[in-house]
Formats: sequence, structure tokens, C-alpha cells
Amino acid sequence: MIEFSERLRALPGYPLAEIPAIKRKLIEAGVDVIDLGAGDNDTPPPAVAVQAMSDALQDPAYSKYGFQQGLPAFRQAAARWVERRFGFQFDPVTETLPLIGSKEGLSHLPFAVVNPGDVTIVPEPGYQAYIGGSILAGAEPYIAPLLAEHEFLLELEHVPEPVLQRARLVFVNYPNNPTAAVASLEYLERTVAICRRYDILLAYDNAYCDLTFDGYRAPSIFEIPGARAVALEFFSLSKSFSMTGWRIGFAIGRPELITALTRVKSYTDTGPFLAVQQAGAVALDQAEALVAPIRAELERRRDAAVAALREAGFALEAPKAAMYLWVALPGGSASAAFAKRALEDTGVVVLPGSAFGPAGEGYFRIALTVAPDRLRQAAARLGLTLAAGRRGALAPAT
Repeated sequence: MIEFSERLRALPGYPLAEIPAIKRKLIEAGVDVIDLGAGDNDTPPPAVAVQAMSDALQDPAYSKYGFQQGLPAFRQAAARWVERRFGFQFDPVTETLPLIGSKEGLSHLPFAVVNPGDVTIVPEPGYQAYIGGSILAGAEPYIAPLLAEHEFLLELEHVPEPVLQRARLVFVNYPNNPTAAVASLEYLERTVAICRRYDILLAYDNAYCDLTFDGYRAPSIFEIPGARAVALEFFSLSKSFSMTGWRIGFAIGRPELITALTRVKSYTDTGPFLAVQQAGAVALDQAEALVAPIRAELERRRDAAVAALREAGFALEAPKAAMYLWVALPGGSASAAFAKRALEDTGVVVLPGSAFGPAGEGYFRIALTVAPDRLRQAAARLGLTLAAGRRGALAPAT
């Protein structure tokens, strides 16, 4: 009999594996399902990126292996974008690395810096790539809860000293998925200082840096003095350019860290498809014009959803960034029970907070992936589920 590894068994399971099957049955039965689950943009990718991809597909050279060097034009466009966006320079050859989406780079990074038994510090609720990559690399994840009373910030000051001494890697993500929290420069300064003190690599996931509202500007970790010594920063074209399925992103950092991740990736993949890198280069060079309408549409959706959810009985603030709403459930209701009831009774798909780890219990996440009118409809339906919960129809959180 085939035995599976301890690492595979240690991977956390998805608590609502039956949701896709319920959704499919409802659709087959003619139910109007509003899917606010996955953070998968419904807006089309930029026409210039589509055209660049189409043109590249006509050239056989773009169908060859890219390997880790990838397409020089993409590296150069990424470096130009970083300089325009944040005001500092990274060498496109030695300090930039194309990724098959930032998720791939984040989940492979532990293999470069972690030995079996070392600690990685993982935020919870958080992106599952962090804990998955840590476990598969043989690390011991230390779960750092993101709490409302601390503005959903991963506070390294609250991590026990023995854990900090054993930690090799910490994942930090602001603007945050799933909470949509943002981080101040003062917070980032404290975080970098602790990473430098304990020689902890800081993986800064900045996938949502351009999806910001109300005049807010999301910083780079490299705006903090000393960050280059201890940080790698990860960017993605998925959300900002509505290119989720294209799987293209990049990392920046000092040459030694980029080289380490490159070496790991040399054994796991041959880099992003070159035609996608060409399309990504074109998109990055026109980022300011291409991202603006996507950001504006998300802001309209945020405003519509927040107002409608408040009217439906939920208490929440309007986030300054990202494409999510992190909504508290009153009365200690179990988030998985709420999400299942919302889908079965009203046809609305949301992600329970528990899907992002036990520390996410008591919340659910909405992705702003449908038009404002549909978000208003969804909020009204979710209000019905909330009312049912107040009548005792939902299981309490455990």
C-alpha cells in the first residue's frame, strides 16, 4: 500500500470541501448563484496585453524554454515599474526574478532558507501558500494570529523570544488578504528591525499594492532603511491587471537572495511562458493607465458593498486597499456554518474565516468580483442568513 508523507498529511484541509458541489447543484437547479468566493477578477485583461500575447504566439521563439533567466524585456519592465512606482532601482538581471505568479515564488521560498525543524512565522488568517510552502519544506510553522485589536498586523514583538531565535522566515502581507488591512511605515520599520536583529528573512507579499482607495498609497518594504539586508518583495500582475490565470509575477531583492530562490526554482520549473512574460512587460510599461480603471471599479464596488452590508445588519469599515471585505459575524456564529447556509438558502458564495485558519473564525470574506448591483443583491441575501443566525439557526463557533 502506498504511504503518504507526513508533510502531505500535515497540510491543512479546506473546511468546506462540499461547497463547490453544493454550488453546482444549485446552478443546475436554476438558482441564481452570486459567487463572491475566489478573488478572481471578472474584468477583462488589458487589450494591449492580449494583443502582445497574440503577437508573441505567432513567433516560435516565444514557445521555447524560458528557464529562470526568462525574457529580458520582462525583467527590464519590472525594474522600470518598481522605479516609477517606488522611486528606487533594482538591477533587472541580478535583483529581479520572474515568477509563475507570486504564489509560486512565495511557496518555494522556504526551500531556499529553511532546514527541517526551523521555524517560519505565518500569519493567520492568511494566504495558504505561506503555511503550505513551510510545511512542504519541513519547517515548523508558528502561527501568528492577526487580531482586530491590533489592526490585523503581524506583530513580531508578540512572538515569544525562543520562537524568534529559531525563526528563519516570516511572511508579511499588506495590503492584506483576507482582512484588507494596511500597514504604516512605522509598523514596517519595527518589523524590519526585528528581522535584522534575529536574521529572519522577511517575505513581503505586495500583490495588492496598486489596489488602493481614498488616496491611500501602499508602500514597498524597501522604503524602510535596512530592508534590503533581510527582505524579498513579491509582486503579481494577477489582480491589478485582471490577469489571474496568466500566472505572471516577480520578486525583487538583493542578489544573494534572488540567486537562492532562482536555484530552487531551477529544480521545480522552467519559468513563466515567454509569451506571457512579453504580455506582462507591455502591461507593466503602461501600468499607470491600465490599473486606474480597475482600481476605480473596485472602489465603486467597495462603496456599494459596504453600504449594502451595513443596511443588512453587518458592522464593518470600508477598507483602504485590496479587493476584499472582511466581515465580522455577530454572536459567535461559526463562519463555516454561516457560509454553508448562505449558499444553500440564498445562493451567495462567501469564504468562511475558518478557511484561512482557526484565527479567522468569526468572520467571512467577500471578494469584490461582481458589479455593484450584484453586490447589493448579495448583501441583502446575506442579511437573511444573518437574521436566521440571530434566531439560533446557525451553529456557534467552537
